[in-house]
Amino acid sequence: QVQLLESGGGLVQPGGSLGLSCAASVGTFSFNAMAWYRQAPGKQRELVAAISRGGSTDHADSAKGRFTISRDDAKKMVYLQMTSLKPEDTAVYYCNSGTYYGRTYIPRDYWGQGTQVTVSS
Repeated sequence: QVQLLESGGGLVQPGGSLGLSCAASVGTFSFNAMAWYRQAPGKQRELVAAISRGGSTDHADSAKGRFTISRDDAKKMVYLQMTSLKPEDTAVYYCNSGTYYGRTYIPRDYWGQGTQVTVSS
């Protein structure tokens, strides 16, 4: 059974930084690709960043240059470092354990409870 526990959200001013963490309880963590998604009120859940089992990363256009996904296989952790935050980054952020098909991240249907990020002055 896969369990994902996100943490690190909070209230931050525009232009600020925040780091999110996800602790994964998944069979063989290093075999899995991981990703961060977010969902703002009234909007669909969207992919923010993904990282392959080999450490290659993909970031959504909205996140490029500001967000960085990383992983620590020994700790079974995945991180999202966010800088230059904007009000439009406000959302609940979720991590996901999935796989890559070619260059496309395919999520599995395992989601944590998410962590709220609010960017506001």
